[in-house]
Amino acid sequence: MASSRDLSRRSFLVRSAAVGGGLMLEICVPSGAFAKKEKKEECNPCEHDTVFGSEVIAWVNIHADDRVLIRVARTEMGQGSFTGLTMLIAEELGCDWKKVTAEYASTSEHLRRNRVFGDMLTGGSRSIRDSNEFLRKAGATARMMLITAAARRWKADAAECVAENGIITHVPTKRTVSFGVVASDAAKLKPPQDVTLKDPKDWKLLGQPIARLDIPDKVTGKTEFAIDARPKDVVYAAIAQCPVFGGKLKSADAEKIASMHGVLKVVPFADYVAVVAEGSWWHAQQALKALPIEWDFGESAKVSSASIKEFLRDGLTVAEAPVSRSEGDVDKAFAAAAKVVEAEYYTPYLEHATMEPQNCTALYTEGRVEIWAPSQNSEATAALAAEVAEVPITNVEVHKVHLGGGFGRRGLVLDFVRQGVAIAKAVPGKPVKLIWSREEDIQHGRYRPVAMVRMKAGLDASGTPTAWYVRQAEHSIFNNVMPDRIKNGIDPIGVRTFSDSPYTVANQKMEYAMRNSHVPPGPWRAVAHTQNPFFRECFIDELAQAAGQDPYQFRRKLLAPASKDLGILDAVAKAANWDKPLPAGMHRGIAMQDAYGSYTAAVIEVSVSDKGELKIHRVVVGLDSGYVANPDSVRAQAEGCVVYGLTAALYGEITIKDGRVEQSNFHDYPMMRIAEMPKVEVVLAPSGGFWGGAGEPPLAPLAPALCNAVAAATGKRIRSLPLRQHDLRKA
Repeated sequence: MASSRDLSRRSFLVRSAAVGGGLMLEICVPSGAFAKKEKKEECNPCEHDTVFGSEVIAWVNIHADDRVLIRVARTEMGQGSFTGLTMLIAEELGCDWKKVTAEYASTSEHLRRNRVFGDMLTGGSRSIRDSNEFLRKAGATARMMLITAAARRWKADAAECVAENGIITHVPTKRTVSFGVVASDAAKLKPPQDVTLKDPKDWKLLGQPIARLDIPDKVTGKTEFAIDARPKDVVYAAIAQCPVFGGKLKSADAEKIASMHGVLKVVPFADYVAVVAEGSWWHAQQALKALPIEWDFGESAKVSSASIKEFLRDGLTVAEAPVSRSEGDVDKAFAAAAKVVEAEYYTPYLEHATMEPQNCTALYTEGRVEIWAPSQNSEATAALAAEVAEVPITNVEVHKVHLGGGFGRRGLVLDFVRQGVAIAKAVPGKPVKLIWSREEDIQHGRYRPVAMVRMKAGLDASGTPTAWYVRQAEHSIFNNVMPDRIKNGIDPIGVRTFSDSPYTVANQKMEYAMRNSHVPPGPWRAVAHTQNPFFRECFIDELAQAAGQDPYQFRRKLLAPASKDLGILDAVAKAANWDKPLPAGMHRGIAMQDAYGSYTAAVIEVSVSDKGELKIHRVVVGLDSGYVANPDSVRAQAEGCVVYGLTAALYGEITIKDGRVEQSNFHDYPMMRIAEMPKVEVVLAPSGGFWGGAGEPPLAPLAPALCNAVAAATGKRIRSLPLRQHDLRKA
């Protein structure tokens, strides 16, 4: 049993566990983050402390030759936050950026020092928007400590000193000293209680297109992802999970493969079986394929995509459902409407399809666990490993690494970590490298929920919406992982876009019917801000068409003057030259959505041949995130959203037959190809005053803008995805 000094595993799973794609939990920055320990040995400094110089505060370590090491607590998975987070500290620190390097903060050190880095969770476009204030304060705190140390050396007033580009200057005398010279003295000082942050107009780094720190090593192949981990004497594990979710393992005849080359052990569990082998993962996988396995599929083997759709439709037709938003008198408004428009929309399950499949390398030995895993939350990884291995959390070491894609798959549900540690526990003393095959990865995901929505709106004689009714039927994410977050039968994640719609309609009623199947859901990039904008923004276009009005101008009239939504809509429409005619055969669509503290809009231009062949020519996508840490990273994220979002709209579909996923690899779960990629123009329109997300928001308006463009080109309204299921020949 862990001692009373050990941190509660359950508290970590609840407080910091695993949040992907937009599920916000507690963020805690303890006072100890800026406090110094009285005795150095009590701090348990991470391995770099003794070789790199003086730790001024937990995030900042400065060497005598002025090199600056900044620690990063969040995870880099392609979004550029490793650089952006470093910039937040460096800006306020006033160091020489050319002398800055960054490394991941040690998870075990973080836990030993009372969660000194505050939050190690990456998800929901939160890295910079949730870290910016306390990281900037960290930089400012270190700067003031360095200035104070220099002032004491000179016997001068600290208020007369400034720090810039790694140099502290005593303004009256022009004396200077570099950070490295006073770093050890600064490290001994008590951090100031209050610091003043720079005015944004004085920023030197933030807002500038800074070259990303992670790119050079990725380009040259030096970067090691979790799947690259190869500790000494590593052995390999391949896994087969029950094809039907919820099914159980009945038997696995280990004797049949005992003589195969390299096989060390067959490890059975309740719903999966693993083969551990020496040599390579291929040896383990070949043995697994030869292993006779018998499953108990259970009642869920009767479920299909068709039965799930009927289950959803039942949610649309039941007499009553929980109300997520209610304003005015909808029934009275419909009775007086000059025109009523109704539509039903549907979106399927989607898989994340990260380029790096799920994996976990774990070493269990003598009550300790060491882990290399592509996790979006290393705290939750440590807590889960401690739980599975039945060891104190202080006996767990998690090596933070860059991820080969995350998109929410590696945050909320860490099944690959649980499996990796459990298998390693069965083979103590040997590091075990578990890798899922691509087929396992696609057929055992945590899918974007399936959803069906029925919408109805009333227009007055002028074409202005006077009533809006929505009934959603969908699979809840929270029901599976955080049921306590569901209030009055409503998943607050699932109703976003409708419950907080910025469109002004006097009479609105939004209802939510939860319909959960056996298919496990999870956060998918932008979570509900993918399917719900498709529903809402395509229906808005339907209303504009019914009113005989331009879809852009129709939206403008429903938005509050001077609102952020209107601002980004106007910025994108202007950049796309909405008011100018397109060449013959070209058509466009528009959509907007706020998400994760930011405001987005998109215009997409397409053509459709007489044979129904769709070509996407141009995507103009805009973002108002308030402030922008690194515009290069934000532009790259917007471009990445275009690839990811259009892939889903064009091709994305997970279907169920006999209780299991039909798709198995990229041949039947395809990605966009280079030749299909349109021209992308990113409009950054930061209006200041707040920090919004950037990794997910630009994805939100893409599917509806595309489908609205297709409707303009073909005369056919697209009410279900993916587009490849539709005949796009003109009506």
